[in-house]
Amino acid sequence: MATVNKNLSDYDKTTIPNASKFRFGIVVSEWNDTITEGLYKGAHDTLIEHGVLPNNIVRWNVPGSYELIYGCKKMQEQMVNAVIAIGSVIQGETKHFDFVCDAVSQGIKDLNVQRETPVIFCVLTDNTMQQAIERSGGKHGNKGTEAAVAAIKMAEIRKNS
Repeated sequence: MATVNKNLSDYDKTTIPNASKFRFGIVVSEWNDTITEGLYKGAHDTLIEHGVLPNNIVRWNVPGSYELIYGCKKMQEQMVNAVIAIGSVIQGETKHFDFVCDAVSQGIKDLNVQRETPVIFCVLTDNTMQQAIERSGGKHGNKGTEAAVAAIKMAEIRKNS
């Protein structure tokens, strides 16, 4: 497991560009909202910590992780420097998990290939609710924090390219 012995919230803050001039979109799935709200908090707090003004963070909710693709596509049209897609898909008894995870990862990849505004993949794909809890503010830190750091770095790359 990639998060064993790793805290997703640990990073070298001196390597993060000043984000005060950037605007970010965050698209949040309402499905598994106890998890996605934790991820959102991690992302939001990290953006603020690195100088992003609260009114330069635009949040949209979508019903589920599958809908993140369309939400992120529309968010890219909102004059943001980067988009963070936040979702949580937890393995169940059917293949639905596989279809949703594959579609969302491929859809977000396609947005990154086809468009100029980077979309950061912050979708947990866990086997259990406990694993999701541990990665959304629990013992493994917060994947939302990691996603916000990636969004800032990608916004900086976009600005300088």
